[in-house]
Amino acid sequence: MMLARFLSKLFKTEGIVLVDSRGQKYICGEISNKEKPLTLKLLKKDLDWKLLLYPELYLGEEYSKSNIEIENGTIHDFLNLALKNLGRGKINIYSTIINNFTYGFNFLTQYNLKNVSKRNAEMHYNRGEDLYDWMLDSEHRQYSCALFKNPNETLEQAQTNKLSHIVKKLNLKPGHRVLDIGCGWGGLSRYIAKEAGCEVLGISLSSNQIDYCKKKARETKLDNLVNYELCDYREAKGKWDRIVNVGFFEHVSPKFYKTFFNKINDLLKDNSDSICLTHTIASTNPPSPTNPFINKYIFNGGKVPTASQITKAIEKSGLIISGWESLIDHYNLTLDQWRKRFLQNINKAKKSYGNNFVRMWDFYLSSCSAAFKWSDLLVYQIETVKDFKSVPARTRDYIYN
Repeated sequence: MMLARFLSKLFKTEGIVLVDSRGQKYICGEISNKEKPLTLKLLKKDLDWKLLLYPELYLGEEYSKSNIEIENGTIHDFLNLALKNLGRGKINIYSTIINNFTYGFNFLTQYNLKNVSKRNAEMHYNRGEDLYDWMLDSEHRQYSCALFKNPNETLEQAQTNKLSHIVKKLNLKPGHRVLDIGCGWGGLSRYIAKEAGCEVLGISLSSNQIDYCKKKARETKLDNLVNYELCDYREAKGKWDRIVNVGFFEHVSPKFYKTFFNKINDLLKDNSDSICLTHTIASTNPPSPTNPFINKYIFNGGKVPTASQITKAIEKSGLIISGWESLIDHYNLTLDQWRKRFLQNINKAKKSYGNNFVRMWDFYLSSCSAAFKWSDLLVYQIETVKDFKSVPARTRDYIYN
């Protein structure tokens, strides 16, 4: 069986058992736990070729439909083991050919224009408020990478660490006007207003998020400092002392990277004090297609950038990179916390969204966690300025002390 031979090559250091739709068992690699080996069980005949041809799409798709089962473990265990073996390498020649074709086709045909961007944002962020209540931190409702000073911290503490780190990098002063692009549910904008006394405008393309932000601002009595608008970043106006975008750049798409940073340059005040901070997921590999499962079921139109794509766009905009930090081994911990909380509410989720959705969401969180832990994904925080003098000191002590 070709699939069994492929998996035997993939699981080099620690193996699994494959059971095909006829019940035939295959040992793929060295099995460490021979009494209860991690087992991939296929319940449909066509999965033999689907998983060989295009596992990036069909593994998650068919798992969501309950056509694949994991025995003696979870999908989280399986994906971690698979990506631990694969690392940053390519899966096989078949999926590489399909991915290369898809990358070229999408580059020619996909445009995140304003109406498309709004539709894509609402597809993900308007799924249901209960879903995000179940999995995100209760204090700030952050849907982006937390900062774990140690892996045993609570999600709430780690997200507060992240917000504090961003505020220090922005070097905020009372009275500064701050634009928060892709403000999510407003946790960062409220934190800035409360901790630094700044006026903040948050913009998003999700009507659910904007409604939540406005309500929360009133409840916390911060509505005198924070405002929110349903607005595309390309339509933002005014001049700002600080601009921040956290977990937004992944929605911009490569064709608009230059447009994005040109807009940042236009929106920042023309003085020696203005700063923009971009917090984004990025790939350490060269530019490549979006994971097809994530693109189809989770983030329509999303695209993880690479360092080379980001720097080229910044250079062409005329902005200066004044700081660049890589956050490694933080997002996998964040995703695992989200998954744990989501699964604690699994019965509610099944009742509200159905079993297929619950399996799909589990696969999404598990696959992303594994990719951040073993593969090519990390998080960058990139500071850009218009003037060398915008950086407040010769050292970074103002951030880390």
